[in-house]
Amino acid sequence: MLPVTFLALFALAFFLFDTWREESFDWRKFAATFRTLNPLWMAGSILFALSTYLGRALRWKVLIHNQKPDASIRRLFVATAIGFTAIVLFGRPGEMVRPYLIARKEELPVSSQVGAWFLERLYDLLMALLIFGVALVQVNSATVQAGEALTWVLRLGGHAAGALATVCIVILAVFGLFSGWAETRLRQAAGAVPASFQKRVQSMISSFIQGIRSTSSPAAVAQVIGYSILEWILIIGCYYCLFLAIPQTAALSLLDVSIFVGFVAFGSVVQIPGVGGGPQIVSVVILTQLFRVSMEVASGVALLLWVVSFVIIVPFGLLLAVHEGIRFSRLTGLGEEMGHLEAVSAPAGADSTGARVEQGEQT
Repeated sequence: MLPVTFLALFALAFFLFDTWREESFDWRKFAATFRTLNPLWMAGSILFALSTYLGRALRWKVLIHNQKPDASIRRLFVATAIGFTAIVLFGRPGEMVRPYLIARKEELPVSSQVGAWFLERLYDLLMALLIFGVALVQVNSATVQAGEALTWVLRLGGHAAGALATVCIVILAVFGLFSGWAETRLRQAAGAVPASFQKRVQSMISSFIQGIRSTSSPAAVAQVIGYSILEWILIIGCYYCLFLAIPQTAALSLLDVSIFVGFVAFGSVVQIPGVGGGPQIVSVVILTQLFRVSMEVASGVALLLWVVSFVIIVPFGLLLAVHEGIRFSRLTGLGEEMGHLEAVSAPAGADSTGARVEQGEQT
């Protein structure tokens, strides 16, 4: 899956390079994108962006309620802010900083928090797919400039994406309510996997089961789904306010922004440390090809989205890390040491890695 994603991003990057080469890029028009920003709408976009981290902390509290009913929202928010700062600085390996910090602060096994992270990622992916599908179904009402054939394809893809996301969310909910039965069935199915992949598949199943056990009641399922919906409402609100802050994109509707968010969400599968990569490339392509925004404005929008969606948390994360007594060098080492867990390696390995880092901080 990952090589295919990289290949797709390479193709999009080549397309942009070829376009820039053929057309004269007007740097003054690019700079005007920033000079004409509406400060009030920009402030609203930043506020929405920062609110998403609180939303994630609230959802994580539900995911660990069975293990730690009295988990602190403040500690979860601090770990979330520092964890997403690590993602900006180190790329995907930084994903494991947040589960480790939450496990240490709440005195829980790191493996259990890797399971919560795994389930969170699944819900986010499915919510993005659902939003994308619903938006594409309504493409006729949007300002997307596509031909009749492409519009038909987009609508068909929207129905398929929406149906698939809905089915998967229902399956996740059922698995959470019947986690013992789900584990038995998944491990039986994993028996058909070649021996060379058995260890990885079994560890993925272990992390998945640990995650879904947190949604073992209808109330927990409803809360996780509710907070996931809230999270994506905040994300769309962030993008919508930013588009309103830019005169050249202010005419785009909420539906247009939802379509845009759906495309960009899947571009975020690949992250380049300190840059982001996928979302920026996809942003420019979608704005120029579907919404007919000029290359200069689209590039400016992509840069602003990167700053507001990713970089804005970095100053807060670094300050909180200093306040918590976490050394920046140790945070770097944590991101590098635990990077292999992004593929959800054995939970026991996560615990041992966390222990090594913790011992290092004490020296």
